[in-house]
Amino acid sequence: MPMDPASTTVVTGFDEVPRFAHGLVRDIRIRWALEEIGRPYRTRLFSAMVPRPESYRAWQPFDQVPAYEDEHVRLFESGAILLYLGEEDERLLPRDRQGRWEASAWLIAMLNSVEPMIMQLVKLDVFNGDRPWAREARPEALKAVSSRLGQVAEALGTRDWLAGRFTVADIMLVTVLRSLHHSKIVTGYPTLSAYQRRGEARPAFRQALADQLADFAGQEAT
Repeated sequence: MPMDPASTTVVTGFDEVPRFAHGLVRDIRIRWALEEIGRPYRTRLFSAMVPRPESYRAWQPFDQVPAYEDEHVRLFESGAILLYLGEEDERLLPRDRQGRWEASAWLIAMLNSVEPMIMQLVKLDVFNGDRPWAREARPEALKAVSSRLGQVAEALGTRDWLAGRFTVADIMLVTVLRSLHHSKIVTGYPTLSAYQRRGEARPAFRQALADQLADFAGQEAT
């Protein structure tokens, strides 16, 4: 198990979040990648319910998690961190030009073209579901999500993974799809549903999830 309290690789996360967000906080993306390559890391945990220390903004200017640090770099944004780890280890990002850039393009597409639509629907359903304006806005938001998921499913086709073999792009897409766990939307796309199950069945994902849940124990930030 890569978690090591003496590691020089640090990933920030939260010490607790509401139950519906368990397993969804985005540091799981980085934990999963580190598990895939067997790189030890430790977590620095903060409260999600109060602003992080002012000094944290020098590391993560938007006061979010995850942020990442090792002996070479300090980074923020899960997509950038995944690409960095992919540069470090070809198990996460192919070294051939086509494979490398195809995986990178898919990762960016998830962040730009898929996740924002999904998060709009999540905000309507989870955070504002009891408000009339949210109920009125939902059909259009659902239509946008459905259209985009259909496009992703069509592009994936019969492949197991987006870029041919497992890469950081799949870590991104599986975790994005998991944001819809409050609904049955993904099950309406058998290709994506099977794809998500493949990702979640990977031992590295299961360990990353278990470790994130274990950290939700009210620890103080260090």
